[in-house]
Amino acid sequence: MPLNTSKKTQAFAEITTNNPEMLSIFQYIESVAQTLQPVLITGETGVGKELIARCIHKISGVKGNLVIVNVAGLDDNVFSDTLFGHAKGAFTGADQFRRGLVEQAAGGMLFLDEIGDLSAPSQVKLLRLLQEGEYLPLGQDEPKHTDTYIITATNEDLWKLQREGKFRKDLNFRLRTHHIHIPPLRERPDDILLLVDRFLEEASVAMKKKKPTPPKELFTLLKTYSFPGNIRELRAMVFDAVSRHKSKILSLDVFKAHIAREQESRAMPMKPMIDEAFPFKHLRELPTIRQSTHMLVAEAMRRANGNQSIASRMLGISQPALSKRLKNTTLRALMNQQSE
Repeated sequence: MPLNTSKKTQAFAEITTNNPEMLSIFQYIESVAQTLQPVLITGETGVGKELIARCIHKISGVKGNLVIVNVAGLDDNVFSDTLFGHAKGAFTGADQFRRGLVEQAAGGMLFLDEIGDLSAPSQVKLLRLLQEGEYLPLGQDEPKHTDTYIITATNEDLWKLQREGKFRKDLNFRLRTHHIHIPPLRERPDDILLLVDRFLEEASVAMKKKKPTPPKELFTLLKTYSFPGNIRELRAMVFDAVSRHKSKILSLDVFKAHIAREQESRAMPMKPMIDEAFPFKHLRELPTIRQSTHMLVAEAMRRANGNQSIASRMLGISQPALSKRLKNTTLRALMNQQSE
């Protein structure tokens, strides 16, 4: 039976967002969860794919448990034993029958994370499970049947893996009967404030501290950061900051240091830009070095809401060096034009 509105709202309570795309995902989940067809959840590391799977489980109406397994690094034998179990005497050391996770998830939902790392033999077995509802425990001749609801997730591009011959075409299509793609945190800047507030509350309770007040500059700083680790990374940053917190106002130092370390660790020789990403490709006349520098500085100041400390970090120069550039009349005119 369809869930009432209050139960639907409760199902998404663990996810903090006001982002239109995320709210649209919630609506999509409400429309497909009770079909009990496979759902593929994609998105970068740390965006909350497991939380989305939990939402689907709550709204699906299934009576059984949600069973979660990360299949990354599992060879075919371990995959089969983990999911399908084994009969007594199936191999050396198998001195008793073992139930697999598929059986434990009977009447419920099985969530397979990192599905893009699944080996070729295991892909065949998963396809059979999806198509026929059948699986074969190790050491057993007769297949078993299940009504387990299968949800999968990956941060890999399955289309790319399919083209490279690393992922089965039929399995790819079967997994994505319904498909949910979670946008990265850098595309949800307005959620940063909400998430920081939530994590400050959680950290303060966990550490038995009074909830600190974040400085206004914090949100400007965080909105200029790409968050390769997404929400998981933001949570770690906030918890680390609260653990070091000693005054009323939360310090920016922990956040600045984390961003600096991450940017340094990711720094590498610049790769040749692809044509689509080359910013000057369609210009008849190229800007001069001076003009390009002015535009770059003006854009950094715009993104930093006029905060020179944040803008200088984005540009990779010192604040005094940026301050000196900002005295240029042409640059100031450009910035004024940009703000109009």
